[in-house]
Amino acid sequence: MAKAIKKQALGRGLSALLKDPENDIKSIEDNNADKVVGNIIELEIASIEINPFQPRTNFNEDSLNELATSIRELGVIQPITVRKTAFNKYQLISGERRLRASKLVGLETIPAYIRIANDNDSLTMALVENIQRHDLDPIEIALSYQRLMEEISLTQEQVSDRVGKKRSTIANYLRLLRLDPIIQTGIRDGFITMGHGRAIINIEDLDVQTNIYHQIITENLSVRETEALVKKYQEGVGNEKQSVLKKESQFVVSEEDKRSIGSFFGAKVDVKVGNNGKGKISIPFHSEEDLNRIIKLLKD
Repeated sequence: MAKAIKKQALGRGLSALLKDPENDIKSIEDNNADKVVGNIIELEIASIEINPFQPRTNFNEDSLNELATSIRELGVIQPITVRKTAFNKYQLISGERRLRASKLVGLETIPAYIRIANDNDSLTMALVENIQRHDLDPIEIALSYQRLMEEISLTQEQVSDRVGKKRSTIANYLRLLRLDPIIQTGIRDGFITMGHGRAIINIEDLDVQTNIYHQIITENLSVRETEALVKKYQEGVGNEKQSVLKKESQFVVSEEDKRSIGSFFGAKVDVKVGNNGKGKISIPFHSEEDLNRIIKLLKD
């Protein structure tokens, strides 16, 4: 325990050093740079701005609140990483969930690693670190790979080396971006899996892609069943090609309508419609209090 307290005191001491105008560190060659770079330092949260290169766009509110509770009880266990942009000004490289949760708790400082890097290095570090996370959805990962290729001018082989993944894995993620935007949204929202998306991508016609997508949802098709459906369409077995082109039911609930319903209940609802036109709406709740809130909305 004494050792941990000593480390925190050191972090506060280095923080004071960084706020001294006479010791403004702008590059790795500057005086005292070796004391700052690579060390854990307590930084004022107000001095940290969000990284505009952050590839992650969706933050689960429940997960964020759980992290905030953990930070309130245990503190920030894993430091964030920032880069210095100006005197006592920093830009986030990685750790946005930790930073957001710390703000929710009301912390004024947060432990951080300081890096001195140009924009390209910052973008590369942010993208690579975020790709390694387990809670990014497949589309977010694909977009991160695409940004590494387009904005840093890396080849698929170079991206493979940077993130430690096989080139074929990189290619499979990037192919998801050829899906119709509605289907990409479906993957991000968890209505279908990456496996479903990889099967659908073998169809070039976007209208057929979306029809198969709706059929997967309404009939709850597995990845293997989806692959068989796509194969039959491609082979033109019997009238399968025509059946795939047809609407999977008498009507289709649009993604916009689903979002409207979800907005009303304050939850991500699941709407399914069968071939006979009948369907169901599933409304998730996370506690008794949340359930009572939904019931009150229905009564009102």
